[in-house]
Amino acid sequence: MAAKDGKLALASLAAGIPSPKSLKTDVTILISNDLQGANSPFATSGVIFLNPRPYSDALTACQALGEQVWSPGLNTSSIKPNLDFLRFQGRISATSRLWIASNGNETWALDASGSISAADSASQLPVLCTQTAPFSRKGVQDTSEKWRVEVEANNQTLTGYRDRLSFRFFGIRYAPPPKRFTYPTLFRGSGESVSAVDVGPQCAQGSSGSGSEDCLFLNIWTPHLPSPGAQTDKKNLKPVGFWIHGGAFTGGTANDATFDGANIVSRGDMVLVAINYRLLALGFLALQDGITNGNFGLADQITALDWVRANIQAFGGDPDRITLFGQSAGAASVRAIMASPKAVGKFSGAIPLSNLGGINYGTTYSQYYTIDEQLSVVGNAILNATNCALAPSQVDCLRAVPLTTLLAAGTARYLVVDGTYLTTPSLPLTGPPLPISLMMGITRDDGAAFIRFPSPNTTNTTTYLASQGFSPLSPTLFPLPPLSNQTLAIYNTSSRLATDGIFRCIDQATAFTLTSSPNPRIPTGVYYYEFDRTYQTTGWPQTDVCEAPRTASHPNGDPSLPYFRCHSGELYYVFGNLARQGLPWRDEGDLPFSQLVLDLFSSFIRTGNPNPEGGYLATRGYEGTRRRLEEVDGGWTAARGGDVRLRVLDWKEGGKMEGFREVEQCRGLGLGVEEYYSGDGGDA
Repeated sequence: MAAKDGKLALASLAAGIPSPKSLKTDVTILISNDLQGANSPFATSGVIFLNPRPYSDALTACQALGEQVWSPGLNTSSIKPNLDFLRFQGRISATSRLWIASNGNETWALDASGSISAADSASQLPVLCTQTAPFSRKGVQDTSEKWRVEVEANNQTLTGYRDRLSFRFFGIRYAPPPKRFTYPTLFRGSGESVSAVDVGPQCAQGSSGSGSEDCLFLNIWTPHLPSPGAQTDKKNLKPVGFWIHGGAFTGGTANDATFDGANIVSRGDMVLVAINYRLLALGFLALQDGITNGNFGLADQITALDWVRANIQAFGGDPDRITLFGQSAGAASVRAIMASPKAVGKFSGAIPLSNLGGINYGTTYSQYYTIDEQLSVVGNAILNATNCALAPSQVDCLRAVPLTTLLAAGTARYLVVDGTYLTTPSLPLTGPPLPISLMMGITRDDGAAFIRFPSPNTTNTTTYLASQGFSPLSPTLFPLPPLSNQTLAIYNTSSRLATDGIFRCIDQATAFTLTSSPNPRIPTGVYYYEFDRTYQTTGWPQTDVCEAPRTASHPNGDPSLPYFRCHSGELYYVFGNLARQGLPWRDEGDLPFSQLVLDLFSSFIRTGNPNPEGGYLATRGYEGTRRRLEEVDGGWTAARGGDVRLRVLDWKEGGKMEGFREVEQCRGLGLGVEEYYSGDGGDA
């Protein structure tokens, strides 16, 4: 009677898109994810796990999802790691049994060890459904109704969809359409049903104004949707990564496929949120009218954080475990949020990747202008170019200016001390402890893409540096390497200077000062790293020196040969998206290194510590990461006090620990770790 009972139960289920509410269960996607997507030998290991119920209800729920109760006869790849992980999480025990497909008139259950036996159909057992939703990849998404799912959040019914690895909810509004040069407020729904299948528009950017002024949307990826009808077990909620894209505060979007969250949430057992925020003048122009105080883009970020804290539980996220992370201008945003009185107590961890500061181009990302300074640098030029300088109300005049005219008038990209969102000229490095975990670092040659490659036959280093905005360098601290190509030698030395001056020195000094004052702001230390292996993104900087050289034996590039580890070259690894982007593995190290990096970063987001739990790695079958970490003596130790150490992220080195780099060069630039502390709670 089992099949007949299931049909009757299915007929009684209200028609429509399934949801945790309609199914009366948590819905969790589990899969052995080795980051190879559809080409993985574990591609068919996915299952959907549901809460205990009788067998007839198990049939109903799986069919409502467009699936069937899982059966070993389907010849899928092993689901044993999924069972082991459920035990590790405490969601099943060693004696638990789970519904699988019946055999004729006999109902079957699977125990935690993988053994099958008959079970009474009335028993309340957890359920394993098949998971046949296709893998998505860059530019290819199957959003058809078969895979759709609903969630109730923020007084809205949001319809997203699932792929093989995650539930995906895109284009969720977190603030009402912003009026120009006004601060955002939280959006609250009015009971409506909204499609969250497609991404929202990116924020207006570029001189053409591509994108929209109505752009305050976010995207969510999650492996777990809790039932809203039951008391949510706190331990089943996932940590949340809150991603802030880079782009110099002039470009970028949460919709960039580089940051697709399917792999990191699936393999890392977490929730990912990626946000849009206003850019250029719309996001950062400040005026001296006492109202238009700038930092609108920063205010957007904090408002999005408020939305996440209020609503992420509906998507399986824990609002008390939110880690901010972002790269480049996104890292500067993380740093600014750490400094903002408006964000105190709203997050538990932070990962600024490749934050800029120090000298030259990088300075203003970590040291903030006053409003008057910002007006002098760019604001007055915008007012003059738009004929708004002498208007009775400059802001009203600017609101009437066509978008393309406004954005072409000047590049307003500066964080300012506005008195509300930022009240200090930089992140205070001393003062009351910050109750967060902190992980940060750079790529080895982060500054290489920020200088132009010298013209052929360039021989004068000082002249070339002046053309790039740098003062002459010390030949003792920055000697030319002994290369036959003098132009390349000059570029090598200049990129070393750019990396130290714009990235390495300020970030190492930040880590040192935050942990070594008499009362450190980060008492637990800072997990600091440098990437010595990178895989350059296809869109930027499109500079040959940032690519591993191609050879006959390595037609896609040989990472063992010299190349520059440039800005943004860590992103495909952090999100595990090389295969998803359709990019090739260059050598035998790219895949295991991608797995390792994702495991380290997601571990930090889960626990505040980048050393993954041994039980987690073992039960999920992450053997490559587990073996590599066993080779690292003592694991990843945090920099604290005078012990300034970093983790080298490179496959061939196995993740060794070493001292901070370029210490003497940083001292020569006036950015040494001991010099940076000014004694007044701010940056020197």
